[in-house]
Amino acid sequence: MEAAKPEFDKYGASLIAISPQTAPNSRKSVRQNNLSFPILSDVKGQVGAAFGLRFSLPDYLIELYKQLKNDLPTFNDDPSWTLPMPARYVVGRDGVILYSEVNPDYTRRPEPEDMIPVLHRPSHLKLD
Repeated sequence: MEAAKPEFDKYGASLIAISPQTAPNSRKSVRQNNLSFPILSDVKGQVGAAFGLRFSLPDYLIELYKQLKNDLPTFNDDPSWTLPMPARYVVGRDGVILYSEVNPDYTRRPEPEDMIPVLHRPSHLKLD
């Protein structure tokens, strides 16, 4: 996403990420990955749940995470062992979702450039 950010900037679009990790862990991710956009914290996975993206990890994955010393409840400050499915949205200035992509397989993500065509279209709908 960082590599595609200049293209988003040309259209006046803001790029943000939302993660269930705690705010300090999000800030650390921004620093470590040299990101020029923020990662907002989804406290207790409420945003992911509202979008229907939150899922509970099956027992075998919980055990694997524990074996790998990946303490998800501590990292996310949420004891539920849940994560959101990866999703991407383009939201117009009027609040209308112009593009969405959700795939339960976290290894299959759209290219950031797939979102650019919707930025060409003017967002002419008005919310009253």
